Amino acid sequence: MNPLHAPVSCIKGIGPAKQKALEKLGIRTLEDLACYFPRDYEDRRNKLPISELRPGISAVVKAVPVSAEKLHGTRSGKSQFRLTVEDATGSLKILFFNAPYLAKTFSEGGEFFFYGKIAGGFREIVMLHPDFSKAGDEEARDILPVYPLAAGLGQKDMRRWVESILPMIAEAEECLPPMSIERNRLCGAGYALENIHFPATRQKFKEARYRLVFEELLLLYTGLRSIRSVRASEKGIAFSRDVDMGAFTNTLPFKLTAAQDRVLSEVCSGMESPVPMNRLIQGDVGSGKTAVAAAAIYKAVMSGFQAAMMAPTETLAKQHYADFLEMFGRLGIKVGFLSGSLKPAERASALSALASGETGVLIGTHAVIQPDVAFSRLGLVVTDEQHRFGVGQRVKLSQKGESPDILVMTATPIPRTLGFIIYGDLDISAIDERPPGRIPVITKAVRSSMRQTAYEYVRKEARLGNQIYIVAPSIEENEGSDLRSAAGIYEELSGWFREFSVAMIHGRMKQAEKDRIMDGFASGQIRILVSTVLIEVGINVPSATVMLIENAERFGLAQLHQLRGRVGRGSRQSCCILVYENASDDVRERIGIMLSTDDGFKIAEKDLELRGPGEFFGMKQHGIPGLRIASLLKHLKILEAVKAEAAILLEEDPSLIKPENHSFAAKIDGMFGSVEIGI
Repeated sequence: MNPLHAPVSCIKGIGPAKQKALEKLGIRTLEDLACYFPRDYEDRRNKLPISELRPGISAVVKAVPVSAEKLHGTRSGKSQFRLTVEDATGSLKILFFNAPYLAKTFSEGGEFFFYGKIAGGFREIVMLHPDFSKAGDEEARDILPVYPLAAGLGQKDMRRWVESILPMIAEAEECLPPMSIERNRLCGAGYALENIHFPATRQKFKEARYRLVFEELLLLYTGLRSIRSVRASEKGIAFSRDVDMGAFTNTLPFKLTAAQDRVLSEVCSGMESPVPMNRLIQGDVGSGKTAVAAAAIYKAVMSGFQAAMMAPTETLAKQHYADFLEMFGRLGIKVGFLSGSLKPAERASALSALASGETGVLIGTHAVIQPDVAFSRLGLVVTDEQHRFGVGQRVKLSQKGESPDILVMTATPIPRTLGFIIYGDLDISAIDERPPGRIPVITKAVRSSMRQTAYEYVRKEARLGNQIYIVAPSIEENEGSDLRSAAGIYEELSGWFREFSVAMIHGRMKQAEKDRIMDGFASGQIRILVSTVLIEVGINVPSATVMLIENAERFGLAQLHQLRGRVGRGSRQSCCILVYENASDDVRERIGIMLSTDDGFKIAEKDLELRGPGEFFGMKQHGIPGLRIASLLKHLKILEAVKAEAAILLEEDPSLIKPENHSFAAKIDGMFGSVEIGI
């Protein structure tokens, strides 16, 4: 048995409480601990004297505590512990939040290492809530890992535990094929794991990181290629070529754009093929993806099959249901609805009509993939807002039929550079043209000092009967942060706009409460909605004409564009107001892009260019396995090498059944869980 498969409780010092805290980080075995990588490093080779500290840098200081003070009554209710330390060059104030217990630690005297970010201004600087250790405890190593932590865990604990399993890490089993290691000049697995945690030199760290990034991307890319190959080898449904699509499109109250016609043609070709279709429709906000999906559903039903559409929220599902009732009702096609909020009798009736084949089109939430949902003859599966669903959820829905075609939609602009790796199991169609007649959204940017003027504009729009979104980057205020919070804005605006109904929505609310509030906004009962980015993807409210985004400098370009797309959906002129605090060159450039274009694809490409090293999007949001160390933006060059290596591997051994590929194939299986792949 692999010794790294043992539970973490076998390490001395990890009792039930620590074990529970580690489980919150996904660490249950020694292997999980070995693969829990540092987020940063303390480089103690270049310790800075206090006199050389400057705001904005992170630094290591070796100093002696000389005084301590407990502070209370901060705006957020958090306590503060302020420590003053000295070295030979000067003194420094260090601020800890909610940590009064540290008073005893520093009362013992002696020198300490402090590692943290320096804040403040010209007159006084302060180090905010740093990591620290007693001088002499960890001086044997010059470079120390800094891990993401959970409550009840400390950096010293994590370092000690990882260090205790280094002998096992050094002997870690190799999962990559030997030829892959040789072709790409990679270091060994044990060497990589040792030096990602405790690198002796920068060069060893770079070798370790390259190896681990390459391995992770190779597993991901090969797994996605295998999923695609499984789909391509299955026998699918060849839908009828004789369906008169004009009989459906001519009933629409608008004419399809050239881009919609092109994508619909691609979809129909895929549906008529005997190979199961697995296609993504990517289109900017308001480009008309739903109309194309509805046409595909019509083709499926007129070919004698059923179709299902899954939406991420009940509110959005209800909206699609209302639209499809009107769309298909006049054509004699029965549309059903399924969600977790249906009463037992309603649910039973919906399931019966579906199983008998009476219902041709089913619209619903995640409820449609429950075990007791049975179709008579499911032929087409559609998922809306693809990045809210995972590969596994699509597969579960498709298993309700015999290799049905799959059509997924997203309004999230993904740079073409990353299209395949994000949606590696899908063919991609892009609707890159908007319907004529749609009034462009006016975008304005104002400094936070002009917020009152922006709010007066909001009042004017509300008095005209229009609705307003106000978005904040956080739910609550955080100590030491100047970010505006949804809770603070809601409290402020409830008094400012007493003549209107104001509501707040955020991700910590229960789903039923979120649905109630969104339904109230969709129906017009709520005039002003304060929210976090929860409404970035959501419902169609034609009477919403203002999107006001607080701390706009804290959002990525693609995210700002998605938020802007929540307005401008009706016949009235709409406006997006970007309220920003920081006027750095980077902020000015990003805001300038938002003011100059409303093309989501151009914005996504620019976002990739500007935020290359940053977090462009969360992996989990896009429905593919999470990555521990690789970044699809930071490591584009490595990704190109990975694609070349995957092509060689799969050409030589398509099912990865050769002995030298067994460990690699097993690791891919583990990465993708229950999703069926071709290895």
